[in-house]
Amino acid sequence: MIGRLNHVAIAVPDLAAATAKYRDLLGARVTAPQPLPEHGVTVVFVELENSKLELMTPLGENSPIAGFLEKNPNGGVHHLCFEVNDLLSAAETLTAAGARVLGDGRPRIGAHGRPVLFLHPKDFDGTLIELEEVKPELLSA
Repeated sequence: MIGRLNHVAIAVPDLAAATAKYRDLLGARVTAPQPLPEHGVTVVFVELENSKLELMTPLGENSPIAGFLEKNPNGGVHHLCFEVNDLLSAAETLTAAGARVLGDGRPRIGAHGRPVLFLHPKDFDGTLIELEEVKPELLSA
């Protein structure tokens, strides 16, 4: 069902400082900040040869990652994102097996302009999972 690892998301308290570390200290290519009001975060992507890191910081008072940063003031790994070729089918299969989709269960458009869903971390060994729909020809096994 899942394809490649699309990205690992890291919640950070200071997006500019985190961006500088990856760009200046590690020499990585980093995208410009992208506000995602629907998701309550501002993100940048650290572009790697085989995947990406998503650095994200709260946007707005009701940001879903504000609580995460309260518990982890220095930041930390927030979620893993896997690619799937049919998001609705994947969600149906997972919920039939007892996994919980967060929110209202309907896909939202993510940072890459593609539909995404999040799966409850209690159903995946304490790890928040994001599924992102990618056209089948873009999936790599």
